[in-house]
Amino acid sequence: MRFGVFAVLLLLASSAVAQAQNPNWQKEWDETLTAAKKEGKVVVLGQPSPAMRNVILPRFTERYGIEVEHVAARSSEITGKLRTERASGVYSIDVFMSNAGTSFGILYGEKFIEPLKPALIHPDVANPKNWKGGELPFADPEKKYVLLMFKSVDSFMVVNRSIVKPDEMRSAKDLLNPKWKGKISTEDPVAGGGSGIGSAGHFYTEMGPEFAKQLYIGQNAVVQRDRRQLSDWLARGSHPICLTCHIDDMRSLIKDGFPLEEVFELNDMANRLTPAPSLLTIANNAPHPNAAKIFVNWMASKEGLELYSREAQAATLRTDVDESFLDPRVIPKPGVKYVDYTEYDWVVTGRREVEKKVRDLLKGPK
Repeated sequence: MRFGVFAVLLLLASSAVAQAQNPNWQKEWDETLTAAKKEGKVVVLGQPSPAMRNVILPRFTERYGIEVEHVAARSSEITGKLRTERASGVYSIDVFMSNAGTSFGILYGEKFIEPLKPALIHPDVANPKNWKGGELPFADPEKKYVLLMFKSVDSFMVVNRSIVKPDEMRSAKDLLNPKWKGKISTEDPVAGGGSGIGSAGHFYTEMGPEFAKQLYIGQNAVVQRDRRQLSDWLARGSHPICLTCHIDDMRSLIKDGFPLEEVFELNDMANRLTPAPSLLTIANNAPHPNAAKIFVNWMASKEGLELYSREAQAATLRTDVDESFLDPRVIPKPGVKYVDYTEYDWVVTGRREVEKKVRDLLKGPK
């Protein structure tokens, strides 16, 4: 009984803190929602993702009656689209859900976004007690533009266990086994700023340039930009090791019985902490500003992030999201040393330096 009373008091206190931050939030929320429904839709630009297209965005529409136009594009495509549009005075996007490189280097760096913090008006989101660390996890230097929603331990690769046995992949050096020559696939480790070069950069920094050269060039790693093709190769076994496959792309394959498994432990490398699948920002001069505000509040809410977490199998930065359905290996553990790929300085400075070295290394003659 005492515990129950304490829990109620804690809930009331938490609610009081949030409402004290914006006592008029309900009025502002109701007015914003009414205006958003009149706007009719919100345009969200993000990376291709079955989870977003088939589950997450339809749930938002179901809840609020606002249609979502999802513009799915890779990082390099996002950059080109925005620069072309903005040069012509065109503003077609409301919300961005992009990777760290695009969010920090392009959207924030080139001033394509406005402060997100003032738009987060719902107490479910605005209450700092609902976030790990006791504050809203804005990752930009000004702490108001780029919201970090996830921080997960990233796997090194995905393998087909019918071909790659556990004792055959215990260290990064096992990737150099002649047995795997021509059998390793990856997104492009040179072009763009996505998973391909992110993975290559991690191997480069942890294992050195000679290792990276042997892995990508010496092992004839096969480059493919189509994520679905990578998953298909992995399932069929033609390329039973994939360095950049996404678990949410393979959900149906695993359900159909294909023995696909992420590898989180290599005895000669540290794991990365990643902000994947995306960070959250709001466009300046958004064509549907009220719908954009409703969307970012829902996306950062317990419901939105728990749904996204379940589909993407990634650990959120909220304190109240159920993590029991996650692979425990993706949840950062206290006391473990990780390489943190969520930090702004690393993304805009350190990672760029590494990526240049990787490009210079891998662009050479094979």
